Amino acid sequence: MEEIKTYTQSERDWSMFCHLSAFAGYFFPFGGIIGPLICWISRKDESEWVDSNGKASMNFQLSVLLYSILLIPLCFIVVGVPLLLALFLLEFICIILASIKSAKGEVFRYPISIPFIQ
Repeated sequence: MEEIKTYTQSERDWSMFCHLSAFAGYFFPFGGIIGPLICWISRKDESEWVDSNGKASMNFQLSVLLYSILLIPLCFIVVGVPLLLALFLLEFICIILASIKSAKGEVFRYPISIPFIQ
């Protein structure tokens, strides 16, 4: 049976910010990567919980960036447009779910995330 860990409110808040800061990508170029990177780097040495959530957020955002780059050429043959829209919808939903779960101290596994950062 898995041991249940409790985290401080500060740890849960910072882990939530690691996920929510990815929404900066909707307002600034590469904000979806820079936001989680700043949150993660600023608190990763203070908390194992923030470190694991920051890595998860970074890996997902890097994966979404890679998938977006790969889908852009497919937009010229039309099939890429719905796939790109589906990817952005999935990203939006996953960021919200990950934020809620991490604020509760629960683990969220991003789908289609490549583990670039171990």
